[in-house]
Amino acid sequence: MLTLPNLLTLSRIVAVPLLAWLLWWPQWQTGYMLAFGVYCLMGITDYFDGYVARAQGAVSKLGIFLDPIADKIMVAAVILVLTGKGVIAGVHLVAALIILVREIAVSGLREFLAGVQVSVPVSTLAKWKTTFQMLALGTLILVPALPGWAVPFTAGWATPERLGIITLWIAALLTLITGWDYLRVGLKHMD
Repeated sequence: MLTLPNLLTLSRIVAVPLLAWLLWWPQWQTGYMLAFGVYCLMGITDYFDGYVARAQGAVSKLGIFLDPIADKIMVAAVILVLTGKGVIAGVHLVAALIILVREIAVSGLREFLAGVQVSVPVSTLAKWKTTFQMLALGTLILVPALPGWAVPFTAGWATPERLGIITLWIAALLTLITGWDYLRVGLKHMD
């Protein structure tokens, strides 16, 4: 059971406390840069665990079970810490809440559907949702790490905060759409 893909998935779960700890210190720019590095490594392992499992024919029930859990734990931890530290604040909390609620609801729905032996494959749109979500959170991790930084040639408009918030809202919109898609499928199997 401890294949390379499963070890990569487990490494993401084990790294979550380190990531949260590095994000906890709002005045420690180096900590946020290290957190960004850990977050990027976690994202890379998320890609490679599935790739390696399929390439080696090593897809396992443990991996199928752990991979979405690792993703949800990482996303929830980052959103909670960034919210607690005020990086995500105000009306933007709605976008973060949409993402968290959808993650929990889809997990419960998948568990229910598995009980009635219905599989719901991940859609292409859900993969885009994940991409925007990962980009948004990664960018928002950079906010305390790079105060005053802006993308060149944008007259200071394209700061990490603005880019992160825009992509967070795009992820939230895609979250609503994909969540509704999953719910529609699930409702067909409920009495």
